[in-house]
Amino acid sequence: MTYKSYTSYKTYTNPMVQDKKSPGYEKLVVYWLATTIYDLNLEFIRRYISKMSRTYDQMHQAARSGKQCLVEGALALSVESNLKLTSVSRASYGELLEDYGDYLREKGLTRWGKDDPRVIAIRRERDLPYKTYKSYKTYTTYMQDPESFVNLMITLCYKQGYLMDQLLRSLQDKFVREGGFRENLFKKRTEYRNKQNRP
Repeated sequence: MTYKSYTSYKTYTNPMVQDKKSPGYEKLVVYWLATTIYDLNLEFIRRYISKMSRTYDQMHQAARSGKQCLVEGALALSVESNLKLTSVSRASYGELLEDYGDYLREKGLTRWGKDDPRVIAIRRERDLPYKTYKSYKTYTTYMQDPESFVNLMITLCYKQGYLMDQLLRSLQDKFVREGGFRENLFKKRTEYRNKQNRP
């Protein structure tokens, strides 16, 4: 079985998706990373953020929006709608990234640099959690303390942002080539009328 790395948002064969009739988004790397981020984020806020805090709800909603808008966009009839919803999803990961950065600053914890060996190790785990995906617990070793947990989340959010930027560029190119939903409907309606008016 061949696996694509995180260098591409595009589809590949996922061992968790056995049904050939499953929605296309279930085969996207960005979808599985979105699922992982959602699960990890939920674990983090349950451990370290008070449920009475507005931050708890905001972080939960940001991770949820990132995943659900990606799904909703993939199921939309038009490229235009997909593009808009995917843009919302991308923005949600930016919001979540900011929340984790705020947490580190407020708690006086260290933000690992991009060249930190621990960050490089996370980034090099290209096939995780996809090649051996069972649950977000693939990353258990990073969940032992808040500093490493937050830096894991920051690294994954950056990774997701990079992949989603690729996806958005692809959707933009497709929109330019194919036009919008209403535009295509108008073309089909015009073609239909022309056929009906032929002698």
